[in-house]
Amino acid sequence: MSKPVFLVTGGSRGIGEAIARQAAAAGYCVLLTYAARSDDADAVVAAIRAAGGEAHAVRADTGRAADIHALFAEADRLGRLAVLCYNGGITGGVGLLADQADDSLAEVVQVNLTGALISAREAIGRMSTRLGGSGGSIVFLSSRAAGLGAPAQNVWYAASKGGIDSLTIGLSIEVASEGIRVNAVSPGPIATDIHEPGRLDRIRDALPMKREGQPSEVADTVMYLVSDRASYVAGANIHVSGAR
Repeated sequence: MSKPVFLVTGGSRGIGEAIARQAAAAGYCVLLTYAARSDDADAVVAAIRAAGGEAHAVRADTGRAADIHALFAEADRLGRLAVLCYNGGITGGVGLLADQADDSLAEVVQVNLTGALISAREAIGRMSTRLGGSGGSIVFLSSRAAGLGAPAQNVWYAASKGGIDSLTIGLSIEVASEGIRVNAVSPGPIATDIHEPGRLDRIRDALPMKREGQPSEVADTVMYLVSDRASYVAGANIHVSGAR
């Protein structure tokens, strides 16, 4: 019998990589995506396989609907989709909204929010008991930026993640009776390369816990949410932010 499929977007590094590794260790067949860095994705897949797990990587721009459709076709080939973890996210740089170009703003919304909507729709079509599926779990990676606004940093990124928060609330209710649990995780500052160089050093002393989080700490929370231990948890948005 094939393993249930755990699809994690942006799984070649950072938080996504930590999620992919933990999902494989939990017995899932992991399908991870990458946007450009094939070497990084190959290294994650190789490490998972070396540890006895099953993993596959697909290049996919989650800002493109055609790439998302191809991604889910690959998931179908591997087996039954049990988990979608939408970890795709770009910041679009740093600065003031007044200085941003149309294309940059549109790309952030397309990748961070529209891609999540399309991916969730595709996952529901495969998981929903109403549609013949056997249930499943969806976890969106939001951000504490949604609640803080990220002024003079990237308010457009915060706004796109605010959309994720609303999506989590509404969709969790919409599909709760169809065997699908929808939740979100909102990381605070985490030690990944999403930050511009030097930012974590600059803000560390101002953080309540005086440190940034680690990708594994976010992955731990995701794995809790998709587990049977969280069988009555839906519509939640867990902050992994060290009280920030």
